[in-house]
Amino acid sequence: MPVIKFCENNFSHGTDEVVEKLKTLDGVEVEVESCLGYCGDCAVGPYALVDDELVQADTADELFEKIKEMI
Repeated sequence: MPVIKFCENNFSHGTDEVVEKLKTLDGVEVEVESCLGYCGDCAVGPYALVDDELVQADTADELFEKIKEMI
């Protein structure tokens, strides 16, 4: 089962909506942490870790689509 991690500080980029969408999918574990240690990336735009692999996008919707392709 893929594990997808989000930083709560990145929610200002719309990743909170991505979290909610992913939680509706079966076979996916979604975790939200206070900090993932990617502060430089976090400040720039939406990102997540999919099985500890960094995934970035220009928009939250694009991030969701990239994550769906990976899982």
